Amino acid sequence: MRILPVVLVACLLAACGQSTPPESATATATAPAPKPAPVKPTTDGHFSPEITAADFAGYDMRLASDEFEGRKPGTIGERMTTTYLIDQFKSMGLKPGNSDSYLQSVPAVETTLLDGGNVALDVAEGGKVDKYTYRNDLIVGTLQGVPDVAVKDADMVFAGYGIVAPEYHWNDYAGLDVKGKIVIVLVNDPGHADASLFKGKNMTYYGRWTYKYEEAARQGAAGCLIVHETGAAGYPWEVVVNSWSGPQFSLVPDANTPPRLAVAGWLTGAAAQRLLAGAGADLAALEKAAVTPGFTPVPLKATASIAFHNQIRNMQTDNVLALMPGTTRKDEAIVYTAHWDHFGRDPTLKGDQIYNGAVDNGTGLSALLEIADAFAHQNPPPQRSVLFLATTLEEAGLLGSQYYTLHPVFPLAKTVADINMDELIPWGRAHDMSQIGYGQSQMDQYLADALKAQGRVVSPDEEPEKGFFFRSDQLNFARHGVPVLYAQSGFDKLDGGNAAGHAAYADFTTNRYHKPADNYDPNWDLSGVIEDVKALYAVGKTLANESTFPQWSANSEFRAAREASLKAADKH
Repeated sequence: MRILPVVLVACLLAACGQSTPPESATATATAPAPKPAPVKPTTDGHFSPEITAADFAGYDMRLASDEFEGRKPGTIGERMTTTYLIDQFKSMGLKPGNSDSYLQSVPAVETTLLDGGNVALDVAEGGKVDKYTYRNDLIVGTLQGVPDVAVKDADMVFAGYGIVAPEYHWNDYAGLDVKGKIVIVLVNDPGHADASLFKGKNMTYYGRWTYKYEEAARQGAAGCLIVHETGAAGYPWEVVVNSWSGPQFSLVPDANTPPRLAVAGWLTGAAAQRLLAGAGADLAALEKAAVTPGFTPVPLKATASIAFHNQIRNMQTDNVLALMPGTTRKDEAIVYTAHWDHFGRDPTLKGDQIYNGAVDNGTGLSALLEIADAFAHQNPPPQRSVLFLATTLEEAGLLGSQYYTLHPVFPLAKTVADINMDELIPWGRAHDMSQIGYGQSQMDQYLADALKAQGRVVSPDEEPEKGFFFRSDQLNFARHGVPVLYAQSGFDKLDGGNAAGHAAYADFTTNRYHKPADNYDPNWDLSGVIEDVKALYAVGKTLANESTFPQWSANSEFRAAREASLKAADKH
């Protein structure tokens, strides 16, 4: 899910205290809307087929209650959550989404680095060995889910951005054999440094660290270290340290999972500069060269050694799936997704110990249930099938949706689109919805049409350079070529315009996001969220009654995957 950069949050909170909005704010000249009375949630279990604020509140209040203990996978909170979701789907009359089951088991591995304080990368160069220490110089782990990792005297190579992108005529690995080697790559993609390349400042998936590790593994590398730079990454070094220092999750490898690196990690900019200088190279010069089309990788006069040990815990968790079968085109499906997992209980905290996740992602789950009920009672029923997928382990790296797309119920070539719902903030009505990944596909127009019927508009993602499109469950569908829609509550509020919307989001990010304070609030103004949910339902309803498939934009990095998927399906 999306978070605002720390600096922007601080600025917005400061703006909140000003008597007038900053000049950059574009508040809409509209009389303040009267604040709706608090909604009385549905608590008797009798939910109506219509999309209503009372039902939405009833779902969220229950899912975010202390009884569910923060919905952490592998705990009683998971069993409470999945049982509740199944009960709701059954009461709507929806069929099991995975053959005769509402569950899809997701086998996963939890990997925890042991004694990280003694982990160091030893780099031999120029007749000496230089040490790069954990947290200070680098963060490192394994993506293979194994207890012991050891790489000895591996050759090192600088591979530019570590990208192979045929549609941009770009291959940083051209003519390079990296089998068993450690590659060093830059964060983001070339468009960040040169706006004439790729999509300019709009980050592509090639700029995400997940892609860089995947590509290095496909190339046969033993390891990949990404050079961190705050501006290009969109977050400071502290975020890297905090995100990678605790337990890391991955899927249990099977025939469908791609290759994984033994060593995956990050170097600080200063550490990378020191390492490259010792190997007879210059980081600034290499950064400049890496932006040049036809860049040639640079073997380094250095070898690397590293060893570390991990604690491994195998676990099994579940996606929840419910199905509304289609009538005339039942083999084609629209998928709605929302992740059910959150962070559970932390007994080390004083006071409130439960991460209730009312907004993240109780709101998405509530929207999923509301839309499911609407489809279940739709007359006439949809021509195409509609699958409702509540995913697990989103907070652990989008693993539930990754597993589903590797083991889909409907062939991905027959999956029309994925509509993902993650973090719908209940801050009142807005003139717009914010579409993350705007410009990627024809899904833009489907949302625009749904909002036009409400007298509203689409607002593109304000910070596409930060890659928010790649941080929620729709990414895994996109990677397999399925067009996706990921839209959130708009910033241009009826009451206060963009300044008020940004300030409200900054307040949530600072005070409640991924904190125990993310609780259900009976004073929420759900009027805007309900409009958003109705718009997302309208998009799916339109798609479910068409015979055509939405297309990716010509310059989308996911277009080729869709074409390959359709071509493979035609052969069968």
